Amino acid sequence: MPDETVNEDHYISARCQSAAKPLRLKRERILVTGGSGFIGTNLIAFYLAAGAEAILNIDIAVPRNSAHNHIWAKVDLRDPEGLRNALHAFRPTAVFHLGARTDLDGKTLQEYSANTDGVTNLISALRELPAQPPTIFASSRLVYEIGHTPKDPQDYRPTTVYGESKAVGEQRVRSEAHNLPWIMVRPTSIWGPWFDTPYRDFFETVRSGYYMHPRGRRILKSYGFVGNSVFALDRLMFAQFESARSKMLYLCDYHPLEVRTWADLIANHLQGRRSPNIPVAVLKFAAHLGDVAKRAGIRNPPLTQFRLRNLLTEMIYDTEELHSLTGPLPFSLEDSVIITCAWIKKHG
Repeated sequence: MPDETVNEDHYISARCQSAAKPLRLKRERILVTGGSGFIGTNLIAFYLAAGAEAILNIDIAVPRNSAHNHIWAKVDLRDPEGLRNALHAFRPTAVFHLGARTDLDGKTLQEYSANTDGVTNLISALRELPAQPPTIFASSRLVYEIGHTPKDPQDYRPTTVYGESKAVGEQRVRSEAHNLPWIMVRPTSIWGPWFDTPYRDFFETVRSGYYMHPRGRRILKSYGFVGNSVFALDRLMFAQFESARSKMLYLCDYHPLEVRTWADLIANHLQGRRSPNIPVAVLKFAAHLGDVAKRAGIRNPPLTQFRLRNLLTEMIYDTEELHSLTGPLPFSLEDSVIITCAWIKKHG
């Protein structure tokens, strides 16, 4: 178990040795789209620590970890020529496509063109390379509503425009990638160092003592610690790509966490007080007030009806195939909370 002074980037890298042997890793040219984002930041930190010498992050946003500035190129997925030029210049041997607009504030599908046209542009650029590199495309669990059990991977039922855009992105991979080597992953709800809304908000709500658990509810969630997600992405790319080729896999920890247990672990490592149990009726009233506050212009109230519904609904995904491909995960729930809380204390 790590101690509270752990350097989270180094600790994650030390516990997750790359499936690519050091000599091979030195030959790989790893491209990460959206590497300035949460999962991408952790993935890049992992490969830098593992000894990869050729990594490129293409993103319109500045890296959230300034130590990655030297491998960042400002490229917009919606700019086909700029994207094509970046790929031809770098000549990737492995591609992780994590780039996307991920907020839920958009009102039209066109506002999420990075998730639709961006996928088409990347596929076109990959197809023009002399050798097509293996590519992992990241989608989202929000391609259908929480609580829905899909009958097949293309049983889409999004409730947000963002979710609709990711469903369109998936469809474009299936219809346009043809014989390109690809895997699709759907990150569920991933958390850990370098995260932000909504799971950073959850940690801060617990830290401040404002989290209130629904009384009498044992809620299971297929969430994922980012260190485990990085481990799984690496294994899929460098150990099991052919076995998983053209498949869709949920990216999360294999065993669902129980929200009460998770909140108690966070409280223990951030502020020491166990969160109270509150009747659901009281939480519903608080969520209604949050909706009113949001309509009044408050951008991120701590509880809304959307968030409460997500909290109360169990979310469990089948991870059996991912487990069989990638093997035991390196981080327990408590390890993951300790690492994340250490990062929060360091970064404020």
